[in-house]
Amino acid sequence: MAGELLYWEDLQQPGKIEIGRHTFTEEEIIAFARQFDPQPFHVDPEAAKNSFFGGLIASGWHTCAVAMRLMVDKYVNRSASLGSPGLDSIRWLAPVRAGDTITYHRTTTAARVSESKPDIGLLQSRWEAVNQRGELVMTMEGWGMFRRRDAGKPAA
Repeated sequence: MAGELLYWEDLQQPGKIEIGRHTFTEEEIIAFARQFDPQPFHVDPEAAKNSFFGGLIASGWHTCAVAMRLMVDKYVNRSASLGSPGLDSIRWLAPVRAGDTITYHRTTTAARVSESKPDIGLLQSRWEAVNQRGELVMTMEGWGMFRRRDAGKPAA
């Protein structure tokens, strides 16, 4: 598949696939949070020590942004992506701290052809983020829209 454009039909592989890993640093946690989520436990290591979390943690939105970047690098920019109608659920299950390496996975949970636009295929996916200790730190579920390779053929 290297070099070929990926279509809806190509992205329906069953099972969990790794989409990448990322190690969070204190500097990037603070920089992201200063711009997008400036709560004290994301931007101030001293204040964070006295917070519910007992130390600096990454914004949940930061973990989502990293997931998006890894998706784009792994398959979205190599695909006939038409964007997404949105996410159905996001859960932040455990804090992400400086030094944590998070591994992200995607599982396709459903696939169907658009009823109104048969040249578009929809994929429902679940993304999971797990830290180096095997703890699930984040889940997201949602849909992506992709062009079909041959919209004239019925979906398999």
